[in-house]
Amino acid sequence: MRNFTIYLGALLCLFASKLSAQESFETKARQIADKIEKITKDEKEALKIEIEEVNKQFENGTITKAESDDKKKKLAEARALIIENKVAVAQEELKELVQEKVNGRIKSNPKLNDSTTIRVNEKFVIKFERDTVTKKKEYVYREKRTTSQFVFAAGLNNVVTDGDIENSDFRFWGSHFYEWGLTYNTRIAKNSNLLHIKYGMSVMYNNLRPTDNRMFVVNGNQTNLEDSGLNLKESRFRNVYLVAPLHLEFDFTPKKTDKEGKTYFKTHDSFRLGIGAYGGVRVKSKQILKYEIDDLDIKEKIKGDFNSSNFIYGLSAYIGYKETSLYVKYDLNPLFKDNAVKQNNVSLGVRFDFN
Repeated sequence: MRNFTIYLGALLCLFASKLSAQESFETKARQIADKIEKITKDEKEALKIEIEEVNKQFENGTITKAESDDKKKKLAEARALIIENKVAVAQEELKELVQEKVNGRIKSNPKLNDSTTIRVNEKFVIKFERDTVTKKKEYVYREKRTTSQFVFAAGLNNVVTDGDIENSDFRFWGSHFYEWGLTYNTRIAKNSNLLHIKYGMSVMYNNLRPTDNRMFVVNGNQTNLEDSGLNLKESRFRNVYLVAPLHLEFDFTPKKTDKEGKTYFKTHDSFRLGIGAYGGVRVKSKQILKYEIDDLDIKEKIKGDFNSSNFIYGLSAYIGYKETSLYVKYDLNPLFKDNAVKQNNVSLGVRFDFN
C-alpha cells in the first residue's frame, strides 16, 4: 500500500508538471499580473485597517494630532516597502518568463486539437478548425474594441540641468528606471485600426547614482550633492511614483479577413507609435549608501522626502514593433521643488506591452 501511495504521488507530480509545461506565455504573464494586483490590493486594505485604528486613538484622546500624523506616515512607508519587496519578486518571475519565451522554452499558444475554441485574455475568441482533406488549420478571429496589456519597461535614467545632460552629476550606465503597470487600449474608429487611446496605471522607479563619491544632503529647502567623506561602494537615490499614463497610439497593423470574408482588426502585430503624457504622485524617496569602515561592510537606507516634488507630470513616447518598443519619457516638473538650479528627470529604455 505504501509503494502504491508513493507511485500515485509520483504520477500526480508528473501530471502537474505536464500541465504547468503546457501553460502558455500569455497565461503565465496574466498570472503574474494578477499576483501584483493582489499584492497591492491586500497591502492597501491592511493599511486602511491600521489607519482606522490610529484614527480611533486620536478620537479617544490617547494620542495627539502630531502623533497621529507621524504614525500614519510610518505605517504608509512600511506598507509601501512591503509592496516594493513583494513586487520585486514578481518582477523577477516576469524576467525569467520573458527569457524562457526568448529561448523558445515556452509556447505562445496552447496545444490545439482538430476543432478547438479558446479565449486569449480579453482580446480574441479564436476558433481553430482543421480541414479533413488538406489538414490545414484555419483561424477565425472575433476581436474587441478594447483590450488590456501588462506593461513593463526598464532602461537608463538621468537628469537634464539647464538644458544640458552631457555634464551630468550622475552615472549614465549606473542610473536606471523601472516601470510596470496595467493599461487598456481602445480602438477609436470602428472601421480603422490606425488610432487607439491607451490609458492605465503604472508604478515608476527612478534611480540616480551620483558621481565622485557624493551623496544628497538636505540643507533647509535645498537638496545638494556633497562629498560624503567616505569611500562609497554605492550611492543611489530613488523616487517611486504612482502615475496615470495616457497615449494616442498609432497601430499600423493591417486589417485581416477571415475565411468567411469578414474583416477584423488585431493590435500589437506590426509597427506602433505612441505619443502622450503622464501624471501622478510621489509615493516615497530613499537614499542608499554602501561603504566599508574597519573591514565592516555597512549599508544605510535613508528615508524622507528630500524636498522632492510631490507631484510628477511629463511627456512620453514609444515606437516599436509588436510588443517591444523604444521608450522615452521626460518629467516637466523639477526633481527637487525648491532648488535654485532646476533639474528634470529623463529616461530612455525598452518597453514591453504584453497582451
